[in-house]
Amino acid sequence: MKVSKKVAGVEYAIRDIVSAATKLEKQGKKIQYLNIGDPVLYGFQPPDHVKEALIKAIQKGENYYAPSEGLPELRDLISQKEHKKGLSVSSDDILVTNGVSEGLDMIMSSIVEEGDEVLLPGPYYPPYASYIRLHGGIPIEFAVDLDNSTPDIDDIRSKITPKTIAICLISPNNPTGVVFNEKALKDLVDVANENNLYIICDEIYDQIVFDEKFVGIGKVAGTSPVILLNGFSKVHLMSGWRIGYIAFNNSPALEQLRENLPKLARVRISTNLPVQHAALESLRGPQEYISKFVSELKTRRDLVVKRLNSMPGLSCTNPKGAFYAFPKIEQSKFDSDKEFVMELLNSKGVLTVHGSGFGKQYGSGHFRLVFLPNLNVLDSALDKIEEFVSQ
Repeated sequence: MKVSKKVAGVEYAIRDIVSAATKLEKQGKKIQYLNIGDPVLYGFQPPDHVKEALIKAIQKGENYYAPSEGLPELRDLISQKEHKKGLSVSSDDILVTNGVSEGLDMIMSSIVEEGDEVLLPGPYYPPYASYIRLHGGIPIEFAVDLDNSTPDIDDIRSKITPKTIAICLISPNNPTGVVFNEKALKDLVDVANENNLYIICDEIYDQIVFDEKFVGIGKVAGTSPVILLNGFSKVHLMSGWRIGYIAFNNSPALEQLRENLPKLARVRISTNLPVQHAALESLRGPQEYISKFVSELKTRRDLVVKRLNSMPGLSCTNPKGAFYAFPKIEQSKFDSDKEFVMELLNSKGVLTVHGSGFGKQYGSGHFRLVFLPNLNVLDSALDKIEEFVSQ
């Protein structure tokens, strides 16, 4: 039977690679998982007041379809949060989604047509390329200086064609931990405006930064056609509850999109209502757990980067945000980064993700690991990686 050729372009290396680890586990091998950026999986949990809000909503009977655009009170608080970061939004500019992934799918299906090109920061989070391809578009990687956390503006300009429709930003970045500063954001916005392009900005890790204060795209957006993606999976530790949102900047250029994209929200009915009540509480309740979470991550980041840089054949830039390290394989006896990752799994039982899964042009020759596990687990896994590269 026929299968749509569009599906052939859908890849998700972070989860696709798990099947190999599962086979080894069935054979009795113990696996240390450093592949998925899910803080809850590694012991971090939503605070009690957020859990209680979910339970209370269910017990009170808040189990029906929510408004398609999202709970009005939640949209209002989200707009206040993003407004404080500089984005010109009201509650009417917010659309609550089933995680950032659904929001990304909605955006790409609304703006991408056959043959359109979308610029992505290299390396990039894999679903960006997959959704672009799924809707008939072509992902184009642009260079980013990982040491200085700056996009290569000249490279971006050279890759803009009459078919280019959008520039995507992910800051803090998955997989590299790069955080764009105000000047970098302004440069990107200027290039987009010069070429009449949408600006799609993913800020899901906005409060997980270690060394400098985070600057949101809203601070430099003005009236540019910025479409912001954010959610509650990472900062608010609600990954399994699947809730995110789209925020449309107050831009005349977004009027048609603002009118038409919500139709997709109505078609899929709504986002989980009890979880929206939990998200509401996560924004208006105590926030101390976030700084504690980030402080613990910084300690882990420092350990991982120091140890990776001491290993033969590896080098690692210092991630400024999120919870990923993206070491470069400087010397290897293997033909590819994927072969490196598979042999590390087979021989040492440590599961990471090959860098080429985040874009072949700029991800190849790297691998990604998460530094969410506790220090003892990280040390154990790093010992095995060191043994592997020292062989």
